[in-house]
Amino acid sequence: MTRKVRRFSGGVYDLGLHVVWCPKYRRPVLAGRVAERLDELIRQKADERGWEIIALEVMPDHVHLFVKHDAKSSASYVANQFKGFTSRVLREEFPHLKSRMPTLWSSSYFAASVGAVSAATVEKYLNTQGERPWKKGDGS
Repeated sequence: MTRKVRRFSGGVYDLGLHVVWCPKYRRPVLAGRVAERLDELIRQKADERGWEIIALEVMPDHVHLFVKHDAKSSASYVANQFKGFTSRVLREEFPHLKSRMPTLWSSSYFAASVGAVSAATVEKYLNTQGERPWKKGDGS
């Protein structure tokens, strides 16, 4: 991955963030049409904010996102923008998500800054999440 710096009035930046979050009780509700719509909504929110999605993997019980964001947005702001927006829309469009859980997302999340050196490694990891050999046929 080549480094692409962005400019704003106060400086130059290249900020990457690996964010992971889970449904409440880690329920495996992110499948089928829900997963497809979640992918669309995350991309929509990133476009709206001017953020770049490098890698996105929606698993049945969690989401991995590698996003390049602006210098003025904190990790908590980025995570909560995605979680709040997607929760509201998905619970409106899929009523079973309201009846099964009090809220869609767990209140916690994982966020790690990603430097240019390890960005390719994180992208490769996220792109191969569905290929993990220990995930095949073990019921987890």
